[in-house]
Amino acid sequence: MRHTLKDELKASTALRLETKDATGGDNAVEQALAGLAATMETKIGELRTELKAATDRADDLETRLARPAIGGSADEPSPERKAFTGYLRSGREALAVEEAKALRVADDSAGGYLAPSDFVAEVIKGIVERSPIRQAARVGSTASGEVILPKRTGRPTGHWVGETEDRSETGSTYGQAEIPIHEMACYVDVSLKLLEDAAVNVEGEVAFDLAEEFGRLEALAFSQGDGVKKPLGVMETTGVAYSFSGNASTLGSAPADLLIDAFYKVAAYYRNRGVWMMNGSTLAAIRKLKDAGSGAYLWQPALTAGQPETILGRPVIEDPTMDDVGTGTEPIVFGDFNSAYRIYDRVNMSVMRDPYSVATKGLVRFHARRRVGGGMVLAEALRKVRCATS
Repeated sequence: MRHTLKDELKASTALRLETKDATGGDNAVEQALAGLAATMETKIGELRTELKAATDRADDLETRLARPAIGGSADEPSPERKAFTGYLRSGREALAVEEAKALRVADDSAGGYLAPSDFVAEVIKGIVERSPIRQAARVGSTASGEVILPKRTGRPTGHWVGETEDRSETGSTYGQAEIPIHEMACYVDVSLKLLEDAAVNVEGEVAFDLAEEFGRLEALAFSQGDGVKKPLGVMETTGVAYSFSGNASTLGSAPADLLIDAFYKVAAYYRNRGVWMMNGSTLAAIRKLKDAGSGAYLWQPALTAGQPETILGRPVIEDPTMDDVGTGTEPIVFGDFNSAYRIYDRVNMSVMRDPYSVATKGLVRFHARRRVGGGMVLAEALRKVRCATS
């Protein structure tokens, strides 16, 4: 705005000089000055109007922020979440231009839109509740289709030597651990009535369904996955050491001793950061075990609310995908999952709205997909318990 006034002032001054040179009179000069004053008055009026509008908007925002929340949070949802909710309810065509711009297109040719971060966080929370290994393992993100981690495969070996003796080679050896990223997908059908009902939290409904299914898929894969179009699970990975129960189909005649043996077979560094993992039926049997000398239960309840129960001082995570106690099974695993197993999320959940495939049934179909990889990187940090004699 200042630039415009300066230009007009220069133009008016030039006009005044030209007029004065041409006529030599004062009337032209006075007219030019009057015109300049009128223009400046108009511009000042416009500036006042704009300033008042900005002040009114600021006052309105301050009033809304100061207003107490009644029956909910005072926080307004982000523009991305508003747009995504509108997309779920009515499709992209029904969105305003600015709302449509807030949607983020998925990063591949599969179509659909990436869910906003707060929506994704709600889904991921559900996955953590249903995917126990994700709670214990180290979780990261990647922008590629495969993660390659350098791995030490041989330690250096030093020797005591005399003053003039030859030194032997002590170099370490290194390899790679490769974790491919796999894709999982599902769809959810939602009725048009549900989408049209403003009282229903459609985001929550869709998020719950997606979390439930994706959680089931990845929990099974991280534990029992065979590596074919899915991650290689902890229990299917070779190289993890065993403690044998001494009985082909049970935890043996002294299961408490078996747990103590498995516990101390893990190196102290990993043991002190380790967790136990087993399913509910195994957990029920373990809770009944007592120390042979003192008669105290191996299972110790949490001392404070929110803290996990422990076995031999280490937390216990219940994983329903683990084996039951039985012939040749591996019902228990203990160790430092954070060091042993890595999980990498490739892309935030992508959702595509399909109003056509099941339109005759009054439904809208939402296709969702996620890409995730998981793999063992340090087998020595874990130890399994196997029901076998040797």
